[in-house]
Amino acid sequence: MIGIIGAMDQEVARLKEEMTDVTVEKKAAMDFYCGKLRGKDAVVVRSGIGKVNAAVCTQILAGHYGVDAVINTGIAGSLKNEINIGDIVLATDAVQHDMDASGFGYPVGKVPQMDIFEFPADGRLRALAEECSRAVNPEVGVFCGRVLSGDQFIDSKEKKEWLVKTFDGYCTEMEGAAIAQAAYLNGIPCLIVRSISDKADDSANMDYETFEAKAIENSVRLMLEMVGRM
Repeated sequence: MIGIIGAMDQEVARLKEEMTDVTVEKKAAMDFYCGKLRGKDAVVVRSGIGKVNAAVCTQILAGHYGVDAVINTGIAGSLKNEINIGDIVLATDAVQHDMDASGFGYPVGKVPQMDIFEFPADGRLRALAEECSRAVNPEVGVFCGRVLSGDQFIDSKEKKEWLVKTFDGYCTEMEGAAIAQAAYLNGIPCLIVRSISDKADDSANMDYETFEAKAIENSVRLMLEMVGRM
């Protein structure tokens, strides 16, 4: 069974419309849509925004539904000049940029007492996603790199520059690293898929409203193709 998480209604609404044989269960104030998606057993859920919601949602998928893989789909702000609005970023790994236990000697971003710094994405899922994106979004750039997550909407050029310098991130958002950490703890393959909605700088507030729908559409096409091939 495939677990698919989106933070916002817009990110999963189209996927829910494509499902058949659907039953809905409410857990932790989240509606889990269980059924078939492109003929595959799937659970699609809106987690809500932020790392805590995302981690709780992932744990429910792991513990209650026993999913074989978790895919997090959504939008993000670009951290690199060559990654444009509408492009796709597929995570190689994910880091929580707002985790700071440096006072105890940990590097910024490192979760204390964890055995790794970055939470890895599954290479096979990423390769499939890249192939599918090039098939259904041929005009869209596809990039593989680090996803940065924090409970902050990044709309400052200075903060963007710090994120790039400190973590070499490709994009920034508010859920992926928490999902990746929860998947890692449960031993479940995970992939974060992000479609770029803004440049995560002083123009972010204007860009986000303008390009959100385009970014989500690119992501939805990719997700449907990917699930169909899994």
